[in-house]
Amino acid sequence: MSFGLTPNYIESIHLDDLSNHQFLVIANDVAKKLDWKIQFLSDTGLIALTNKGMFKWNAKITIRISEEMVIVKSESTGNEMFDWGKNRKTVAQFTNLFYDSKYAFNSEELSQKYEELKPALALPENDILSDAHPGSKEKFNNFLSIFVPNEGFYITPILINLNIAIFVLMIISGVNFFLPDNESLIKWGANFRPVTLEGQWWRLITNCFLHIGVFHLLMNMYALLYIGVLLEPYLGKARFAAAYLLSGIIASLTSLYWHELTISAGASGAVFGMYGVFLAMLTTNFIDKSTRKALLASIGIFVCYNLFFGMKGGIDNAAHIGGLISGIVIGYTFYPSLRKSESYNLKYSTIGLLTVFVIGTSFIVYNKIPNDIGKYDTGIKRFISMESMALEVFKMPQNTPKGKILSEIKDRGLYYWNENVKLLNELDKLNLSNPIHERNSKLIEYCNLRIDSYQLIYKAINENSDAYQDSIGYYTNQINAIINSLKNK
Repeated sequence: MSFGLTPNYIESIHLDDLSNHQFLVIANDVAKKLDWKIQFLSDTGLIALTNKGMFKWNAKITIRISEEMVIVKSESTGNEMFDWGKNRKTVAQFTNLFYDSKYAFNSEELSQKYEELKPALALPENDILSDAHPGSKEKFNNFLSIFVPNEGFYITPILINLNIAIFVLMIISGVNFFLPDNESLIKWGANFRPVTLEGQWWRLITNCFLHIGVFHLLMNMYALLYIGVLLEPYLGKARFAAAYLLSGIIASLTSLYWHELTISAGASGAVFGMYGVFLAMLTTNFIDKSTRKALLASIGIFVCYNLFFGMKGGIDNAAHIGGLISGIVIGYTFYPSLRKSESYNLKYSTIGLLTVFVIGTSFIVYNKIPNDIGKYDTGIKRFISMESMALEVFKMPQNTPKGKILSEIKDRGLYYWNENVKLLNELDKLNLSNPIHERNSKLIEYCNLRIDSYQLIYKAINENSDAYQDSIGYYTNQINAIINSLKNK
């Protein structure tokens, strides 16, 4: 069983008494017998794809021929993390049939077959199997190269490094490694309607680089790495970066619109956007047909599985769907400029117009999303501030003059309690859940009890009388009962 970025299996075969050309002829014949689709042929080897059907496991087989040794590599074309031994079996099929076929031809027949094969061979300068032209996936032999930007794989490692760096900084600051709490996520820039819509629009972007624990980070970075390897060489740096950021913003906005009180974080919305871009590409003629079928099946299965899995609680499927749909639209928008790759004006004008459209549309939607919870939270903060000012009368020194105390009760205490009643009545008009409305009613009752209590205290001090003490005690008990009931909710 193989595991990795792309599960694969490699085996070496000695040439023994065969020349490079003879081995190539036999290998080509064996590939045809196995019903593999040969994609590339050169003097240094061949590349083929298994042909087991769109919805079955398939592999890419690369055969490299050197002076004394042949390297046979089978790698999965899907996006699974485990191949359950299928790549090893594929290589074994080839080697077993190769040895069976090795002596089926004599030297003259092999020479004749090579001459017949020669017109189909790639020219040396176009040989992607030679050491001078390594394939894009071969660059990942060194694990650390995943994090190093290079031609055709530039933006992806930058995004991966940025996501990892932010996660490391979160951990250093004391955030939980496995399951950060809500307060930490909001502090670091998570998407949360009550705060995002209160002027903190930048959370639509920052939340795309935060992760809710190390496993969340690893899964998203694996998915980003896989799609980056496949897609970035086609899109190039500018389109890939634009598609990631724009689909991430739309995914965040979709989550914001859909969820009233969900704290959202993670790169998955933007990553789904990149899968959407690739799905759009795979429905066009931009990518070779033989490659397109296998990738379309594996990418489609990945997307469907993750959307279905996202239906369970705790997963922000709204961001996934928003990212996916926006990615498909972005992919089709990029298609004309990809077909005319020589036109830089078309390329950058497409990116520019798309960016303006997404930001403009996002601004309109952002301002249309209701934020009653956010308004309520802001109102409650104001309530607490006025409550604190109203209660300052109880902090006055005992030797405070009578006139000063009466003025404080009437002009400060009663004023702020009445202002709080007005505020709570306004907040009660918002579209809030029943528990919040019930809590609001309790707070209004609390304020009215405070007003009645302050009026009696004012009378008692003004008249220098103890006649109101029992009534004041009654209101105090009622006030404490409401405070305790609110604390227990």
